[in-house]
Amino acid sequence: MMKKLMVIIVLFLPISYLATIDNSANAEIVIPSYAKWGRLAMEKTKAKYPNAQIIDYLHIGKETKGDTTVEKFKLWLKGKEKEFGVFIDISYNPKTEEVIKITYKETDR
Repeated sequence: MMKKLMVIIVLFLPISYLATIDNSANAEIVIPSYAKWGRLAMEKTKAKYPNAQIIDYLHIGKETKGDTTVEKFKLWLKGKEKEFGVFIDISYNPKTEEVIKITYKETDR
C-alpha cells in the first residue's frame, strides 16, 4: 500500500521539484555540440515564418564532407491555418564556424 501512495505523490510533483531531488551531487549538465546550430535554426525559422509558432524540435544529425559540415534539423510549426514541418540544413565551415548556407524544405509530415 505504501508503494502505491508514494508513486501517486511523485506523479503530482512539479518537474522543477523533481530535478532538485537528484541524488547525484556532482551531476553535470551536458550541452550537445549542435546546440548553437539548433538555436540558429530556430531563430532563422522564426524570421522566415513569423506568423507560426515552433512547437517541436528535432536534431536529425550532422554530416561532414571536406571543409563543410551540415547540421540537420526538423522543426514542427503551427500556423493560423495549418501545422507543418520544416527541414533546415545549416552548412558551415567547422574550423571557423562561418555559416555557408541555410536551406529550408517544408513538409506535411
